[in-house]
Amino acid sequence: MQRRRLLKALAGITGLTSTAFVAPAFGQTSTTAKTPLEVWKDPDCGCCGDWVKHLEANGFSVRVNDTGNSAARSRLGVPAKLGSCHTALVAGYAIEGHVPAREIRRLLKERPQALGLTVPGMPVGSPGMDGAIYGNRRDPYDVLLMAKDGSTQVYESYNRPPQGNGKGQGQALPTAEGEVRKVDKAAGKISIRHGEIKNLDMPPMNMVFQVKDPALLDKVKTGDKVRFTADQINGDYTVMSIEVRKD
Repeated sequence: MQRRRLLKALAGITGLTSTAFVAPAFGQTSTTAKTPLEVWKDPDCGCCGDWVKHLEANGFSVRVNDTGNSAARSRLGVPAKLGSCHTALVAGYAIEGHVPAREIRRLLKERPQALGLTVPGMPVGSPGMDGAIYGNRRDPYDVLLMAKDGSTQVYESYNRPPQGNGKGQGQALPTAEGEVRKVDKAAGKISIRHGEIKNLDMPPMNMVFQVKDPALLDKVKTGDKVRFTADQINGDYTVMSIEVRKD
């Protein structure tokens, strides 16, 4: 009888002890886990550090490597033409340059079949390039979704008017030069390897454009050296005019 009472008492103590330990564990699970991200940057790059602070303020746990930016970019397959001052990796996606945390969150939610996101160059007004030193300047820029074949498309635009950048309304668009890489008449698209497009703040790269008029695609073929104008219409980079170079 005494043994039975002792066992019962011990069972009660064990149950109390288990409950005492369960409570803290339950409290810990209510804490939102931060998303891990690893970044490679130059140790003396202040804007890279500011971008890291932007991510940390938006729920990312960032592991920082102060060397290896170029090597990481090459290892992850990011084309040099899409490069910036830092490279990151999150959930299998490459993140190049000053990409806003908002778009990284969107990427992780949508999970597209892609290499990752990039903001080529270092546009003023992007996260990390938006401090007081820049005088509250906000240049237009695009976050590009990178495909594994190196092609890109606009994922989101920042600091741009919603109906284009205003250059095409009453003002002449600057001419750019390039080489036609592919003509897709069925989709109404053309791929051009081009030089700088000044009105779009777009550096030299290979880009897939919509066309304003499908008839423009009848004027060119793959391999043609061309002069063209482009604008951003309703979020899409669009060829407004194109002609084969005769020089």
